[in-house]
Amino acid sequence: MTSEDPSGTALPATTSLANRYGSQKRAFGGKTKRNIVIAVLLVAVVFLFWATTSSSQSSVSFKDVGYSATDSTQSDVDFQVTKSPDATAKCAIKAMDSKFAVVGWKVVEIGPNAPKDGADGGQTTAQRTVLRTESAAVSAAVDNCWIVPNSK
Repeated sequence: MTSEDPSGTALPATTSLANRYGSQKRAFGGKTKRNIVIAVLLVAVVFLFWATTSSSQSSVSFKDVGYSATDSTQSDVDFQVTKSPDATAKCAIKAMDSKFAVVGWKVVEIGPNAPKDGADGGQTTAQRTVLRTESAAVSAAVDNCWIVPNSK
């Protein structure tokens, strides 16, 4: 297929298309391809380093065991904390009333514990905390736990 330029000369179809839509795009050169591969490998190495180091840092988990309201101004909260035996953790404990309003709040520190023989090597410890409340609580639980920085 051919077309004509303004002077009436017949042009091949590829030249006509190039004039209309622009020339064909060039493929990446050798240096560009190499730089892209290097950048992807560098990002992969950084990601692997981050994934390896972040998972090796200390973590803490908790499990609510129960609570009892001794009177309208006090509740006892029982919970378990699992952490590295030599780490120090802090846990926020809250008590709530029937409308889920917080009526008591306390942050407790769980220090390092001696490693023991057992299923988890002394990582899990049972805790009981006395929590003062403003009014009668109908529930109490651990809100969150975290490792204290530089405690290892």
